[in-house]
Amino acid sequence: MPPIFDPWRACVVAAEVSMATNAAAGSLAAMRSQRLAELLAAAAAHSPRYRRLLAGCDPATARLEELPVARKAELMGDFAGWVCDPALSLPALRRFLAEPANIAADCLGPYTAWESSGSTGEPAIFVQDARAMAVYDALEALRRPLLRPFERLLDPWSLGERIAFVGATGGHFASTVSVERLRRLQPGLASRLRGISFLQPLDRLCDELDAFDPTVLATYPSAAIVLAQEREAGRLKVAPREIWTGGETLSAAGRAFLKEAFACPVANSYGASEFLSLAFECSLGVLHLNSDWAILEPVDAQGRAVPAGHAGTTTLLTNLANHLQPVIRYDLGDRVRLLDAPCGCGSHLPVIEVHGRDDDTLCLAGGVGMPAVRVVPLAVSTVLEEEAGLFDFQLVQQGPRELLLKTRGQGQKMQRTLRKARAALAAFLETQGAKGVRIECRAGESTQCGRSGKFRRVISLNAKPDDAC
Repeated sequence: MPPIFDPWRACVVAAEVSMATNAAAGSLAAMRSQRLAELLAAAAAHSPRYRRLLAGCDPATARLEELPVARKAELMGDFAGWVCDPALSLPALRRFLAEPANIAADCLGPYTAWESSGSTGEPAIFVQDARAMAVYDALEALRRPLLRPFERLLDPWSLGERIAFVGATGGHFASTVSVERLRRLQPGLASRLRGISFLQPLDRLCDELDAFDPTVLATYPSAAIVLAQEREAGRLKVAPREIWTGGETLSAAGRAFLKEAFACPVANSYGASEFLSLAFECSLGVLHLNSDWAILEPVDAQGRAVPAGHAGTTTLLTNLANHLQPVIRYDLGDRVRLLDAPCGCGSHLPVIEVHGRDDDTLCLAGGVGMPAVRVVPLAVSTVLEEEAGLFDFQLVQQGPRELLLKTRGQGQKMQRTLRKARAALAAFLETQGAKGVRIECRAGESTQCGRSGKFRRVISLNAKPDDAC
């Protein structure tokens, strides 16, 4: 059965997104206000949690900044009170997401479900209806930058492209679900759009990419950096015509390295499990927030708004598209800076800079006479989360073959989880070619923050994510 897709709604939303792309600032503000009022009205009417929180408020005049901040643990602890459809049972959703065969399938009715990566603790589950998916589809299709406009003119449907997504292909993550959903909706695209796991040994990953020979490579910045290093070393032969990155911060140095190694343009985007397509780059390489459908509020540690041009301690997200599972002033954990200055591209969509978590790529000693082994942080996170159920952790490299795995959790259960995590991580690293790695585990340990002030889960020996090994 194909995933949910409403053709009429998709056309209507696509037209709205298209018109808003070049709209004036006043028009964007009016759209945002109207959609916020609609979201609050729907939440008050159908979500028990927000019926209580919004009691006595007029959705048309309510001030967003006066509403309470929502945090993942609290929302997941009151899942039945959070969602607007009582049929969305958390145990049933967890059973659904436990099956890889269900990736991109309809979930508990006409819905699409995915889970967060658990980068700030245990994963959250997010469910989207046809309206929300239509918004994400339109933003992806109409606001992604054209890196090769002449070729798009000759091939508007991308019939000559082969697109490879390199990520955690076996999990119900937003990016993986999106790729598989597109394959199911467009069977003719299935042979030209492939998900490739970054959890396999690097040599096999390179072989699979070389065999597919993608014209477009989509992945996370940390994984793209590793692949660029493999290409420079001659172990990866692919020559994509463009690279799409997202999900992590892409530094200027990282972008320059990718462009030089692959000799092709690079475009970065910003999204989250809570809102799939938050921002895309314009033709000048500047990130623009899709402010007609999403609201971001950078705030300090006390939840107070910070001035424009300053990055807060964290950022609050309000998703104006999803009325099924209201995301209102949700603490994303990312540090975002909203800029006042207009962009030279002429767009009135706000310019943003994202200073997210800055995890490192590990560089571990290989076997005797073997090259160093590089392991991307999302691969480490996926192994520890999926195979050991360890979500609150920090992995610190202390030597060429020494790692410290620590968690703030305590107790016998956590000790068992740590033992399981150590075994899973050691086995995974051995498949990558890093043999004899000693992993020390500690429970009840405090964690250190990175240069951005955000909690970092994977810290390399040199603590410079863009450096080659």
